Amino acid sequence: MKIKLILVGKTEEDYLKTGIREYEMRVKRYVPFEIIEIPSIKNAANLPQAEHCLQESVLLRRKISLGDIVILLDEHGREMRSTEFASFLNKQFLSGGKNLVFIVGGPFGFDPLLKKQASSILSLSKMTFSHQMVRLFFIEQLYRGLTIMRGESYHHE
Repeated sequence: MKIKLILVGKTEEDYLKTGIREYEMRVKRYVPFEIIEIPSIKNAANLPQAEHCLQESVLLRRKISLGDIVILLDEHGREMRSTEFASFLNKQFLSGGKNLVFIVGGPFGFDPLLKKQASSILSLSKMTFSHQMVRLFFIEQLYRGLTIMRGESYHHE
């Protein structure tokens, strides 16, 4: 199973790009992994939030294939400890889906229809992070989850 991380917009800050590249290489030691960036919506400031989310949703759906397990990263999703996330990943791997697709949406969240179609909605924290920071935090947690699944010493409790 391949893991995909779909992001709205580009990562802007060099320090985040460096961290993302580092953890991307670490994740690829365990599973095939791909980061896909879709462009930010043009003239977004002139759109109502619902229309903005709908347009992003259309672009996001184009990157999802039939048989993919889609997991949205949203501040209102289910929170997990790192060990719970490792168990969650393991269950997804055993489910037989084509790809495991995690999506970080834009600043206004996700269209309600995309939320209904998702297999799961997860939150990294009750705190709010910039969409730029979430990228690095999530990839680090993905790496951490994979090391926990393998019984490696990266994670300490």
